Amino acid sequence: MAILWLWVQLPYPVLLKMGDFIGRASMRFLKRRVSIARQNLKLCFPHYTDEQVDAIVVQNFSSLGMGLIETGMAWFWPDARVRKWFEVRGLEHITAACDKGQGVMAIGVHFMSLELGGRVMGLCRPMMAMYRPHNNKAMEFIQTRGRSRSNKAMLDRRNLKGMVKALKAGEAVWFAPDQDYGPKGSSFAPFFAVQKAATTNGTYTIARLAKPAILTIVLIRKQDGTGYQLVIEPEFEDYPLDDEQAAAEYVNRKIEREIMRAPEQYLWLHRRFKTRPEGEPKLYTV
Repeated sequence: MAILWLWVQLPYPVLLKMGDFIGRASMRFLKRRVSIARQNLKLCFPHYTDEQVDAIVVQNFSSLGMGLIETGMAWFWPDARVRKWFEVRGLEHITAACDKGQGVMAIGVHFMSLELGGRVMGLCRPMMAMYRPHNNKAMEFIQTRGRSRSNKAMLDRRNLKGMVKALKAGEAVWFAPDQDYGPKGSSFAPFFAVQKAATTNGTYTIARLAKPAILTIVLIRKQDGTGYQLVIEPEFEDYPLDDEQAAAEYVNRKIEREIMRAPEQYLWLHRRFKTRPEGEPKLYTV
């Protein structure tokens, strides 16, 4: 943490180069993750050539290195410095949703800039966020303190009752349903070209219980190195509250759209398709 704090005192253009170097160099040591990222891309985009997939994998690890740097930026930069490097599109959407007083479920996706995204969103409109507590108590303290610098509170992702209570009280809560959380409480729905991807039903359950406004929020790193754009989309108008399977498919389509804003920045290193329907073959060999 001390080294990370020292790194992020450097100018942002230097940090970009550092992130790129660290990420690309890590490919030599994270061969299993390289294999997972390549397999995910092949599964989701079967029309891509091997050369296209390999190019995105390299960009993805470059983004991974920058994600480490951005974690330090999110946890250690003062507000004034963070504000210099981002712009917002669609702030009026969450403002309008929050003004209804019904609570807002902000759907996010696991981009590499996730930590910085939380800090940026908090500077625009403080909210709560669902997360997985760290196993190491020291790291749990550091990450919770860092994530709470511009936001209200962190909620254990297993604490759905707490999230429902917060939403009913009119709070905005960030929730990322784009990972494979196992077969329990999941439906199998299409995700890009994979027709049966385990998709959490948490979004559907919470939506039915709390009746919040639902919208998407993502932070995208600009390709020209000039910072970031926080993108907030309008409230969902046709989310199916009476069909669990349709709801899972609906959310996955929304997540796909957000990922395609910057696919090289998405967390392809996660085994997104590790949970398979009974009787179907595994999709990973590592």
